[in-house]
Amino acid sequence: MIFGMWDGALFHIGPIPVDHLIVTEWAIIALIGVIAFLATRDMQMVPRGLQNAFEMAVTWSYDFFTSLMEKEHVAKRWAPLLTCFFLFILISNYSGLIPGAGHISGFQPPTSNWNVTMTLALITFFSVHIAGISEHGGGYFGHFISPSPLMLPLNLIEQVTQPLSLTVRLFGNIFGEEMVIAFMLFMVPFFIPMALMGLSVLLGAIQAVVFTILSASYIAAATSDAI
Repeated sequence: MIFGMWDGALFHIGPIPVDHLIVTEWAIIALIGVIAFLATRDMQMVPRGLQNAFEMAVTWSYDFFTSLMEKEHVAKRWAPLLTCFFLFILISNYSGLIPGAGHISGFQPPTSNWNVTMTLALITFFSVHIAGISEHGGGYFGHFISPSPLMLPLNLIEQVTQPLSLTVRLFGNIFGEEMVIAFMLFMVPFFIPMALMGLSVLLGAIQAVVFTILSASYIAAATSDAI
């Protein structure tokens, strides 16, 4: 009954409502999946075309994240997750550049909604602690009382602020950018919005890189020998 009262739902799968935000996320995930499938279905020793582009993206991602982490085996283990973060956030950010994106029925750029950015941040949060426990075992929890047990409250607060900052930073930048572009499209229909959308291409990539770099740095800190 409660689900049925959700006015924002486009349709329902049983009692579960599906809104425009979820539809867009599914579309982006499907797009990434299709590209990955097409790029790897007939792999050649000398890559070309889509395989070459896909391998370049994966290689760049791995090399980049390896440089952020002091341990290569940690980078290998977590690079797939970080690469997925980067691709999903990048495409989500760019989906907001589609004209009228915020007003098309069944469509909304996922990263302009705090529920999505919070979910990504929580994935990072749990990944950090899983990585730390995998690397240090039970000794990982010792860093919460380092250098003194009196630091426990501050260290716990730090763990809470990390996902919170990731959530707010990504959501705030993308949502604010959308609002500015929508306002300018209303006020000045062509020239200024086109310039802003050009800037948004750069900012969308920067936000994807920043979120992923911060996630990688948190994992690197949790797996460091300094713990």
